[in-house]
Amino acid sequence: MSRTVNKTGKILIVDDNEDVLQAAKIFLKRHFLQVDTEKNPGAIPATISNEQYDVILLDMNFTKDVSSGKEGFFWLDQILEKDPSAVVILITAYGDVDLAVRAIKEGATDFVLKPWNNEKLLATVMAALRLRATKSEVNQLRSQQEILNADLNNKFQDIIGNSPAMQRVFETIEQVAGTDANVLILGENGTGKEVIARAIHRRSERANNVFINVDLGAVTESLFESELFGHMKGSFTDAKQDRVGRFEAASEGTLFLDEIGNLSLPLQAKLLTALQNKRVTPVGSNKVIDVDVRFICATNMPLYEMVQNNEFRQDLLYRINTIEVHLPPLRERLEDLESLATHFLSMYSKKYNKPIHSISASAIKRMQKYHWPGNVRELQHSVERAVILSNKPTLQPEDFFFNADNAKQGKEQDELHLEKYDLEEVEKLLIRKVLKKHGGNISKAAGDLGLTRASLYRRLEKYDI
Repeated sequence: MSRTVNKTGKILIVDDNEDVLQAAKIFLKRHFLQVDTEKNPGAIPATISNEQYDVILLDMNFTKDVSSGKEGFFWLDQILEKDPSAVVILITAYGDVDLAVRAIKEGATDFVLKPWNNEKLLATVMAALRLRATKSEVNQLRSQQEILNADLNNKFQDIIGNSPAMQRVFETIEQVAGTDANVLILGENGTGKEVIARAIHRRSERANNVFINVDLGAVTESLFESELFGHMKGSFTDAKQDRVGRFEAASEGTLFLDEIGNLSLPLQAKLLTALQNKRVTPVGSNKVIDVDVRFICATNMPLYEMVQNNEFRQDLLYRINTIEVHLPPLRERLEDLESLATHFLSMYSKKYNKPIHSISASAIKRMQKYHWPGNVRELQHSVERAVILSNKPTLQPEDFFFNADNAKQGKEQDELHLEKYDLEEVEKLLIRKVLKKHGGNISKAAGDLGLTRASLYRRLEKYDI
């Protein structure tokens, strides 16, 4: 069977000696996917413009300039000008080693001596190929990071909201982002707590480092330390290899701990110790690892009431809430609904290639009368569903399945919002309504509620639903 499928790498050899070109090509072709040769150095600009090479083998001296190496330096400059990340290996004679060393200082990657040893040539080209792959990966990551940070000069372009309530949120972000203060984001499910956390990170001094999100509601008691602090191979049954925990992975960046209110008291104690000391010990290890992390936490649960009921540690609350950001529910900033809906319409009409350009005024009016228990996330899902199912250029009220039941539900929930009810009773009522809406489908109900499946299952067990 041919082994060609395993070959990688595109190599260009530039030398005015036909014998050198043929010898190098015959040997390297056995190991690399593509090997091209060029006798005329003047063709280099056009050649590398038409094809992207992983490695370029370049002779130091051509017939016009037999020994000084000036032509080699000239063409090295030309290559690097066109492609600063190009990987160039110089081909030179024994007497030109000093020139080759100088060329490396000016941007060449390595050099080979003529006549070369095949094994040495192969090893040099293979190393250069790995370097090219690394450079490409670094450039890709840098480009991705630049894209992610491009909105730093355009305030909150990914957060839609002109309402007074959202303007207060923006002001808080501006004040806190540049500090390393721990932030607690409070708000109902679906209000956009992770979006706010990412906005704080992007405007912080840590913006060029990682943002790592941990859904604490989905982390089991038994795996909590492994997930957050890491583990060593063999430390428990499924520990097949060493694993870095989220704390260590987020070092020098931001760690976003979502659904922190779901942690049990024993896990709260372990988290508090790590937050205070900024040090973690992987499971199965005695080695203590220092971490430099900025913490942002979020929850939809009433932490202050939980502290009074001895369900949440007061010292942990004080540790995480240096600054609090309160996100308003969508029903309290209905002036933003049209902008949000229009944004989602644009996003999903492109995604699904549907010629839907607008939402009718009557649809917007009906949407503003709805209670939106799932907040912005529910609105987003509603617009996506409407785009998928509609064949009209303008979305109408019926595309959003508004009916008398919706209006009645909105009225009931408004009453719940205005009167003083036990929070757990309200949550139970809402879960039952959403489950009924989806015929008991856990995945769909969890989506509407803005919960993970694991979090919803825990609530079902807690409330014996």
